[in-house]
Amino acid sequence: MDKISEIKIGLSKRKMALAFIASAIFVVLGIQFILNSEQYISPVCRSTEFIKVTGFTSISFFGICLIYIFIKIFDTKPGLIINHIGITDNSHYSSIGLIDWSKIEGIRIQQVMSTKFLLIDVSNPKEFIEKSSLFKRSLMKANLRMYGTPLSITSNSLNYNFDDLEKLLHEEWNKYKSR
Repeated sequence: MDKISEIKIGLSKRKMALAFIASAIFVVLGIQFILNSEQYISPVCRSTEFIKVTGFTSISFFGICLIYIFIKIFDTKPGLIINHIGITDNSHYSSIGLIDWSKIEGIRIQQVMSTKFLLIDVSNPKEFIEKSSLFKRSLMKANLRMYGTPLSITSNSLNYNFDDLEKLLHEEWNKYKSR
């Protein structure tokens, strides 16, 4: 059997650092909204309670992002590994790990605003959802409802061009299918 060479794609430390800084700014803004909510009253938003809730939401969401990005910056595992077994995704929080070629039914592109991502259609989506943690499971269920698959890959955190990644994944999947 002809084996596909292993391709490892690293995480982009520069992109991760920028995301870390952006998350930190939103945490600081959230703190400001809570401590000084009266300052942010405007004709559009007159409720200090709403401003405080927005602050708590910002701190909660971007605080989690901040912790995750901090951990990922020091992560030495490749963001993506492509080999004869399949695709091992370690590029973002809801990554599932190994996606075996035999379970992949298709690879397609989706774009939301300016962000493109690859959707990986699999034969049994629930299998991937069930082996995930509770928080990942909710993210994957949302992906399944919106896009018809729980699995997606973006090059945002990878040290790789999106169009090249799409081409590479299609080439390697076609190699697997022709074996």
